Amino acid sequence: MKLKIGIPKGSLQESTIRIFKKAGFNIIVSDRSYFPYIDDDKMEAVMFRAQEMSRYVEDGVIDCGITGNDWIMENNSKVVKVCDLAYAKQTLRPVRWVLAVPNKSNIKTINALKGKRVATELANVTRSYFKKEKIKADVEFSWGTTEAKTKMGIDAIVELTETGASLKANDLRIIATVCRSTTQFIANKNSWKNSWKRKKIEELTLLLKGAILAEDKVGLKMNVSQKNLKKVLSILPAMKKPTISCLSQKKWYDVDTIISESVVKRLIPKLKRAGAQGIIEYPLNKVIF
Repeated sequence: MKLKIGIPKGSLQESTIRIFKKAGFNIIVSDRSYFPYIDDDKMEAVMFRAQEMSRYVEDGVIDCGITGNDWIMENNSKVVKVCDLAYAKQTLRPVRWVLAVPNKSNIKTINALKGKRVATELANVTRSYFKKEKIKADVEFSWGTTEAKTKMGIDAIVELTETGASLKANDLRIIATVCRSTTQFIANKNSWKNSWKRKKIEELTLLLKGAILAEDKVGLKMNVSQKNLKKVLSILPAMKKPTISCLSQKKWYDVDTIISESVVKRLIPKLKRAGAQGIIEYPLNKVIF
């Protein structure tokens, strides 16, 4: 028996393969094949676009896959949401589908879009958004290059953004957020009921979540004398509590902890001043509680 898993082709592809590698799975993609190699003889990988992944999972073409919650909503797919995998194309933050108009447009709020044309790839979700807001706008499906559509007579677009940089580069400004989305690991309902497949999925997602949790964290270890130990520990922001081990040298300790990578550059000088020695920063592949 094998677990058939869908790997998202397109914008999520590179970050997904990187996260899998940190989790312990090497995926090799060939430009000529939709069936990448994965170094687990109990798994079979298939490449699908994120936009269509949930439909193939729902239909049982594959057992499970990775896609955005936005596309699950767009397709109205009935699947098991196994877990939220908090990563995107560029960042670890949720992505947004935003309503944007040209900078020179007179449109300031969504109410001004009544009777106007809006282009987007996320058409069903956008129509539901306008319906909820009680605004009758003409929402049409865009096959791509959506950001350029405002130069072709379209009044506004609904587009995916992580940082907003692309919208600014295209002379567009955001007037509202239609929805937020995170990456989801989903499973077919029947596959989830299969005990072997469910166990395999749970083991895989445990490792993936551990790899993601380690993305913005590093390990930090140092040697500290007994007289400086309390001072050093007061500086460390630990995820749990630092691991403290006795060294062979009397009244000296090894202190090991995990911290956010963003603060380590400020902490190391403070730790050094507090008496820590032999400070080592090291990368992490997985953090699992």
